[in-house]
Amino acid sequence: MTVRPGGTMEREVLLTGIGGQGVQLAARTLAEAAITDGREVMVFGSFGGSMRGGNTDATVVLGDRALLTPPTVVRAWSALAMHHAYWPATRDRIDVDGVVVIDASVFGGLIGLDGPTVLAIEASAVATDLGNPQGASMVALGALAGATGLVTRDALVAAAAQVLPPYRAQHAAANARALAAGFELVGSAVAEAWPTVSAGGPR
Repeated sequence: MTVRPGGTMEREVLLTGIGGQGVQLAARTLAEAAITDGREVMVFGSFGGSMRGGNTDATVVLGDRALLTPPTVVRAWSALAMHHAYWPATRDRIDVDGVVVIDASVFGGLIGLDGPTVLAIEASAVATDLGNPQGASMVALGALAGATGLVTRDALVAAAAQVLPPYRAQHAAANARALAAGFELVGSAVAEAWPTVSAGGPR
């Protein structure tokens, strides 16, 4: 967590994968949920020239007051990694006390992290079992939210419908189920995204 002057708390989330895995959709869903929860949010997405198979990355910065961090960050507290192909560039930016969700169904490379909490979940397999193979990023996002409390479950499920364009509205219910499945994979929080602030600072 970054604590800015005046006590502003900020959390940075890096999302990475390959085109077609829904990384950008997951970033927008997280951002919309954070707004519903009353947070300030900035989102920055980037992707390669290929629609599928190329790199796709996003950064989401969340805060409890006006944000001071730019939408591109050197270090981040958490990450969601859907594929190993472009993982190293993200891996090297995770704080040692951070939380990372890995899609173990497709992650073929070495994770290579020493310090951050790593949750390796079968996001793609779970999504396929739900009949929604393209919902793997939603499963992973649900797990990240459940593990950290970055956003509430209700806000995240509501966001699943809000971020979809009208021609994809029929996928909202399936994505909401995928998010719920991700929460259930974790069970309980492993790290607190928004610790209580006392006179001595964040706990």
